[in-house]
Amino acid sequence: MLLIFPVGATIYIIYALVRWANESLNTLIFEPFNIDIPGLGIFTVFLGVALLGFICTRAFVRPLVAYFERFLSQVPLVKIIYTSIKELTEAFVGEKKRFNQPVIIEINDSVTRLGFITDKDLSVFKLDDKVAVYCPHSYNFSGNLFFVEQSKVKPVHVNSAEIMKYIVSAGVTDIIEE
Repeated sequence: MLLIFPVGATIYIIYALVRWANESLNTLIFEPFNIDIPGLGIFTVFLGVALLGFICTRAFVRPLVAYFERFLSQVPLVKIIYTSIKELTEAFVGEKKRFNQPVIIEINDSVTRLGFITDKDLSVFKLDDKVAVYCPHSYNFSGNLFFVEQSKVKPVHVNSAEIMKYIVSAGVTDIIEE
């Protein structure tokens, strides 16, 4: 009953809403022209739900998220954790995407590692001949940041999302070249 009733009620409400919208719109708009447009209700309900979602998101959700983020950025310990995780997430998927330059770095003569250049200017650390390379771990949301000599960094001409998938899967997935 706990599974069937909510699913059945949802289907019935959607059906009734689509049927009502179809009959109402056809009657109000197209009856004088003696035209009946099947599917008008489905289109109208879809458009109405999308419009309602857009309005609610703009009017209610964004201000709440902005307030919540301001609150979190003022709490002392939470601020450090939240901003670090948020910036890391934005580096992967946000507008400030930072992991877009995949490279192979040379660890020693026989070992190399895949990573992403995250910073080319390390002059603040007085390391003008090095770049920052982030190397993610497999099957984990962690990694190491290395400062590597530019001569030991070789660009990889493959989509960065494919490289990330390859690293995280421990080399199990296939790389699709650009």
